[in-house]
Amino acid sequence: MTETADAAPSSLDMPESASDRRDIILARLAIGLVQGLALYGLMRATEGEASWSRLNPDLFAPAVLVALFLPAVLLSGVGKLRLPVYLAWSGVAAALLALLAWHDVARQAGVTREATFPVFVFGAAALFIAHHLVVPADRARHLIASFPAYFDAAWMSGVQMVLSLAFAGAFWLLLFLGAELFRVIGLTFLSELMRQGWFALPATGLAFAAAVELTDVRDGLIRGVRTVALTLLSWLLLVLTGLVAAFLIALPFTGLEGLWSTGRATSLVLAAAAILIVLINAAYQDGQTAPPRVLQLAARVAAVLLTPMILIAAWGLYLRTGQYGLTPDRIIALACVIVGAAHAVGYGYAAVSTLRRETRWMQPLERTNLAGAVLALITILALFTPVADPARLAVADQVGRLESGRTAPDRFDYAFLRFDSGRVGMAALQRLARSSDPRIAEPATAAVALAAPVPPSPAGATPRFEPATAGASIPDGLAQPVLADDPRYGCQDAGACVVLGRDLDGDGRDEALIATADIIYLMTRSDAADWRQAGMLFKPCNAAPDLDLRDTLRRGELALDTAPRWPTLRSADGSLPFTPGPCPTGAND
Repeated sequence: MTETADAAPSSLDMPESASDRRDIILARLAIGLVQGLALYGLMRATEGEASWSRLNPDLFAPAVLVALFLPAVLLSGVGKLRLPVYLAWSGVAAALLALLAWHDVARQAGVTREATFPVFVFGAAALFIAHHLVVPADRARHLIASFPAYFDAAWMSGVQMVLSLAFAGAFWLLLFLGAELFRVIGLTFLSELMRQGWFALPATGLAFAAAVELTDVRDGLIRGVRTVALTLLSWLLLVLTGLVAAFLIALPFTGLEGLWSTGRATSLVLAAAAILIVLINAAYQDGQTAPPRVLQLAARVAAVLLTPMILIAAWGLYLRTGQYGLTPDRIIALACVIVGAAHAVGYGYAAVSTLRRETRWMQPLERTNLAGAVLALITILALFTPVADPARLAVADQVGRLESGRTAPDRFDYAFLRFDSGRVGMAALQRLARSSDPRIAEPATAAVALAAPVPPSPAGATPRFEPATAGASIPDGLAQPVLADDPRYGCQDAGACVVLGRDLDGDGRDEALIATADIIYLMTRSDAADWRQAGMLFKPCNAAPDLDLRDTLRRGELALDTAPRWPTLRSADGSLPFTPGPCPTGAND
């Protein structure tokens, strides 16, 4: 029980003067406001085809990552870190986030480059781990603090962040409610204000910062919520331990073929192992008070079960890599296996070594958690910097397999080098295109010439139309960017869609007929830009197989039928017009 003397003191143990508390409040509100304004500025930087974000992706991506995650460090560290440490650690955290985002963008090929989803997830994880290694160490005035100090800081901060996010969400729910109340009486100012980025983002930042301050002041409340959450999670350990044990017992009878056939065996098993680790820690907590014996038994069994789970994940990854080589996803999975193996060894030792010793149950788990946190942090930094870039390692492995003959040239994935491995993949593909082996050089040359797919912008894709008659104009607003649920979304390629503007209902305003090879869409509008689909016409079932409806519009063969064969039916719920449907499968074969 000697560690309790080094445990991190709570806010109740560190009395603050009224002026200190006021300074902390003002600092946190200022941080929240600055974050909101920064995010609004970055949002404005994405506007337009030649936006600053497109022209400067190497600066935009780091700015986004820093603006999103650094304020959490600043908010959490105020009042808990000494000022020199606070400033130094904030600078280091900002630099690390910027480095991760910069490398993520710099390694990409092509014109459109932006931060990918993994860098946000792993960047946030690395920042959380590092921050909760720094705070307890600074408060204890030692390089390594006691385990209860790390436990207290990490779990308290996690609960605090979850509650603060919930508070920000509740804040917006109340604003929506107020906006609807005002809308009922004909006032729309609040709903219009909420749609403005200059208001929404700073308001959200202020709400989150205020929640952090409120939860920090009510230290006892957060500890109570944490205790309830850990208690509930610890009893879930019984359920998951039983399920994992049953799974492992059944494997010798069912074999591993079903698991391998899923194509995601490694990720499934690693996810289960990660949840086991979290639940074991929920039962252990700070180690000062032992849980009920049934939970102690469950934690010991779960700690032992981690080893076969990690071995299964490693075996599945080994088989996949042996068959198909390394990919960036498999390298990240390998890193997770390494971190999981470190925990499995330490937890297994803790479960077995303390059975007969006069020591606290599972006590070696504490050293394992600290070492595992440092290992996870180092691994993330290596993966998302040039040290162990997954794309570079995967390209080297794949090209090595090709050149050594382990992968036949006609089975090699040239598209992976062209589109999915960034600059290093493109450089390797260009080198393969100069190969003396024509079986390699020819497909590599063809892959180099492939055009990169153009991702849709946040506003959607801009359709390209061909007028039905030469010299005719496209109806105003029809070619605006649209989302994937609009029929115009499929008209991005030249010649894919032919357009005819014509007044079909005699209201003095043209509708638009958009023809593809097999369908004609009827589009109407309420104003110059608000085009909506009003109907569609499929190719007749008795038509010639080579009939192209675009040629029908080009030749001007459409005429209005004032006496349709099938009348419109009316019911109490409205009109039910007959819409020509698609042909049954094989009707035109």
